[in-house]
Amino acid sequence: MMEDKVREVIEKVRPMLQMDGGDVELVGVEDGVVKVKLRGACHGCPMSRMTLKIGIEQAIKRAVPEVKRVEELEE
Repeated sequence: MMEDKVREVIEKVRPMLQMDGGDVELVGVEDGVVKVKLRGACHGCPMSRMTLKIGIEQAIKRAVPEVKRVEELEE
């Protein structure tokens, strides 16, 4: 299942975010779009967009090629 694969990737990138006081929560996967919430220091950080696109999205797309994009949901 795609969501399980995405969850595995998030668990692998999570320690890097937590080292900087942040975190990521998987909200769901629908039609190839992964929805996440950034937490802690990542939420509202000026670099969060780059973290999302370069770090999280690229890692997920490498492991789960059927993912089209990753979107951040606001609180």
